[in-house]
Amino acid sequence: MTCWDGVVSVVVVNDGTPHGAAVPCVDPLGDPFLRTRFVPPARPDTFLRRERLVRHLDRASPAPLTMVNGSAGAGKTLLVAEWAAHLSQPVAWLTLDRMVQEPGVFWAHLLQALRSAGVPLPAEIGSPADAGRVNHTLLTRLAAELSGRDRPVVVVIDEYDRVTAPEISRQLDFVLRNAGPGLRLVLVTRTEPLLPLHRYRAAGEMTEVRGAELAFTPEEAAALLELHGLHLSLAAAGALVDRTGGWAAGLRLCALAARQSPDPELYLKEFEAGRSTIADFLLAEVLRRQTSRTQDLLLRVSVLDRFCADLVNTLTGRGDAEPSLPPCTARTRSSSASGTAGTACIRCSGRSSGPICGSVLPAWSPNCTDGPRGGCGTRAPSRRCSPTAPPRGPGVHLPRPRRRPGDRAALHRPARRRPGRTVRRREPGATSPATDLVRAARDLSRYDLDHGLAHLRHAGNSRRPTRASRRRPG
Repeated sequence: MTCWDGVVSVVVVNDGTPHGAAVPCVDPLGDPFLRTRFVPPARPDTFLRRERLVRHLDRASPAPLTMVNGSAGAGKTLLVAEWAAHLSQPVAWLTLDRMVQEPGVFWAHLLQALRSAGVPLPAEIGSPADAGRVNHTLLTRLAAELSGRDRPVVVVIDEYDRVTAPEISRQLDFVLRNAGPGLRLVLVTRTEPLLPLHRYRAAGEMTEVRGAELAFTPEEAAALLELHGLHLSLAAAGALVDRTGGWAAGLRLCALAARQSPDPELYLKEFEAGRSTIADFLLAEVLRRQTSRTQDLLLRVSVLDRFCADLVNTLTGRGDAEPSLPPCTARTRSSSASGTAGTACIRCSGRSSGPICGSVLPAWSPNCTDGPRGGCGTRAPSRRCSPTAPPRGPGVHLPRPRRRPGDRAALHRPARRRPGRTVRRREPGATSPATDLVRAARDLSRYDLDHGLAHLRHAGNSRRPTRASRRRPG
């Protein structure tokens, strides 16, 4: 494919793949390549280079596959961009979006990323002609070309979680395995890719940077605030990290808001998760990318910090949690470190996102118009305790009811047994201090304060001796 004064000339050989000496001007859909997809993002002036993470990526150089997996706003992209900027070998950068979804479009962009990085590719490799497919010959030629390089090329694919076609991951695995030491692949993603990660882990050919490592330490948080002109003690920075979960976007947005406060240090010390700036970030980066069905599901589980698909299905009465949750949450598996099979667990994007989602989603979700109860005819489990028979599996953390104004401290511990079952075994009209206490426990476990406290008062009054019983016999 060549371009002369806007006229595109394509030469097609018998394998269905266009070839030519010049760089293609457009992708298989006929759209021009956008330069912004092939350029790493610029780091802001207040960006903090975290040496421990950069060293981690440096030590991973021999591994062909590196995965940086974290939630939205965890600092994944800027970390990899900072690390890649100081490499001596060529770095091909590709940022995916919703338009780069089909296999032919994906590989056309990946080839363009290599060319933009100065990696010479022979004309025989060609470029995909069909948006929905890519010829296997192209992949074989590309892998053979990369395997013969003296210096490896680093390919960074940002927002790889947008890839939904399994064949793209299979094709990428084929090229990575056959390119040998000539290719090092770095995937920046919010979810685990569909590559056979177990094989790479077992062979020691994979390096992982996950959310726990991406979280800021108190020392890093204090240094980040210093770059914003804010001074906070290490103890106060540690408290801020604890409230935000070390979430990079939360810390940065908090610092930006604190600079506009009359007393920045007091603002930082009293910072709470539900600030509007962080809510705006979650709306733009997480919620708006989801379907209305997924938004409805997020609304109903926004009270939970950590959950699994079975628990979500139990709480919501739905059966579609497994396919709906991975695209919008940080997904972790107990098999990540040990290689053993385990139950998939999902956590909210940042420790502060649960309260924010709980307050933002009712107003945002177009299908849930009934406030905290949710729409679509079912009650959202915003105040519900964990089910009696929780799903089995390692790493499942049962929800703990969140404290709200007016709640009593005694309500924060769910009952180990269902008090209602004990009451039903007794006669409906039975009255005694014991039955009143059981009924109180039942009502309080349902957060029915009025009836629960009434039963407690009745139980206390029934135990008081009457004036006649206090008289001594004569």
